[in-house]
Amino acid sequence: MRTKREFRNREETEVAVLDALVERSGEGMTIFELRTRVDVEIDALESVLSSLKDEGLINTERSGSQLVITPADCVLPDEQEVEYTKSILERIRDHLPF
Repeated sequence: MRTKREFRNREETEVAVLDALVERSGEGMTIFELRTRVDVEIDALESVLSSLKDEGLINTERSGSQLVITPADCVLPDEQEVEYTKSILERIRDHLPF
């Protein structure tokens, strides 16, 4: 799943972070999980996360000793957008009786 279209015209690293968070929006991600998905230096990632947090595009909460990051609701795509961005194979799979 990808971030809403209106948030895709941002810096490449910001979009990559938002996409990774949207894919795991239910459980969220730690900074280290994000770093493996986005593949940037930790300092760059912290800068991007700070910027996204200031703009209200991500949420953070403590889960035990870890900081869990989730996307804000405004970033999550609508059902129509999800359907539009599905690949041809995903659309075919949806129609087959598996």
